[in-house]
Amino acid sequence: MENIAYIQLDEKKVKLMIVQSRNGRYRILEEVENDYDLTNDITKDCLLSPKSKNDLLKILNIYRYTIETFKVGKMIAVCSSLIVKARNYRGFLDEIYTNTGMNFLIATDEDVVRNVYLSCMAEIDASKGYIVNIGSYATYILKFNRRNVVEYNTIPYGYSNLSNSGMSTIDMVATVKKELKKASLVKSYDEDMVIGCGPSFIDIARVAKKLTRYPLDIDNNYELSDSSVGKVAEFAKDLDSQKIKKIKGLGSDGAESLNGGLAIVSAIYDALKISTINVSVANVLEGVVLSNLVGTANEKYSDLLQNSLDNYYEFKKEGLAINSQVYDMAILLFKQLKVVHKLPRMYVKSLKIASYMFDCGKFINFDNHQKHSYYAILNSNIAGASQKELLIAALACTCQNLDNFNLAEIMKYKELLSDEDVDAIRKLGVLVSLAVNLNASRKNVINDIVCDILGDSIIMKTIVNSDPSFEIIQSMKLSDDFKKTFKKSLQII
Repeated sequence: MENIAYIQLDEKKVKLMIVQSRNGRYRILEEVENDYDLTNDITKDCLLSPKSKNDLLKILNIYRYTIETFKVGKMIAVCSSLIVKARNYRGFLDEIYTNTGMNFLIATDEDVVRNVYLSCMAEIDASKGYIVNIGSYATYILKFNRRNVVEYNTIPYGYSNLSNSGMSTIDMVATVKKELKKASLVKSYDEDMVIGCGPSFIDIARVAKKLTRYPLDIDNNYELSDSSVGKVAEFAKDLDSQKIKKIKGLGSDGAESLNGGLAIVSAIYDALKISTINVSVANVLEGVVLSNLVGTANEKYSDLLQNSLDNYYEFKKEGLAINSQVYDMAILLFKQLKVVHKLPRMYVKSLKIASYMFDCGKFINFDNHQKHSYYAILNSNIAGASQKELLIAALACTCQNLDNFNLAEIMKYKELLSDEDVDAIRKLGVLVSLAVNLNASRKNVINDIVCDILGDSIIMKTIVNSDPSFEIIQSMKLSDDFKKTFKKSLQII
């Protein structure tokens, strides 16, 4: 296990992230961010002023104390290529290294593209498509296929330089459209999935969710429609920067991110003639972290959901963890009882999440931990599933204890859930609970099961490697819930 510090200096801020790495996986231990705009110095005089250098060194020295507190074994520092426009940048980077030990590497466009791509692939499950990353001073459009970046274009406008250009909203959109017409990827767009990342997409999506009363507060993999963007544009058109800053949930660059970002996003929808973009929380720094972890990208992304679940439990599992065994048993039950539950295969991913994370609520409170699993799953940053699949998984995990089933609570999500989904939630919950109890001794006693369905009863035959008495006793406690849900009595032998 190793603690690693990542420091990022870009056009708008300086950021420290400390992660704990183990077995090619990581978790964030600390994250600190300070707004710090170097662009005025660089664009005005092509020099970093003594005040700017001193102020930045002060922040980095404070970061150094934090790094020492966490007993970090390695530091990786990256900075935006904008800094090379300052004639004295080399001397300043040397000064930083002398004072803090941070050896900043300058990120090229290729580095940014690679890191954005890596981060996106760790957040959204897609084998091919396009990624649009709106930065503060540039926008990158990437095309990827079979886990490789095929081509990318750079648009010389980001949310910050566009917002501060003095142009009207109409002119900003027209300016971006003009640049997009030159982009080869826009000309050859072939209706694949589009993923949007960067502060602008996240901020626009957060406002859109408020305006449309979207019931989930999850950023990643939110489907941002063109009509929602239109509502955000209409809402924001008469707001000045101070009012925008007061909108809850927006990032530190909220005013610029929303104003300039809306112009870019609107132009992209129009240029590509698309109706939806999947918003991703991917960012350059996460890509830097991933590129420095053990293990290849193909290994990590061959099953993004599984990798995400494994990453979650790498730092939470105990010596007697049975999460994978419960999942295997839940899938076996799903297959064996197909003619009884009558659920289509589209619910398997939710079942996987719910069964693999059956005990995640225990990290909050052991008492009725099934209930706590609901918000644990929704806030776990599990990737590789849609927001609807996560919601169904969270509710199903809660329904390991059917007393937690609350139709009034579930109806808050009627915009996302159908009647079939509500029925599936109860059924999946019972299957997960049964899978947990069939692993009651935590010794993987039951190798397989065979179900005989006889009229209004089911006989479940266990194939075992040792005495399954405890598993059978615990599982039969669910017989009432099973009959209530599946309308059949259960017998386990």
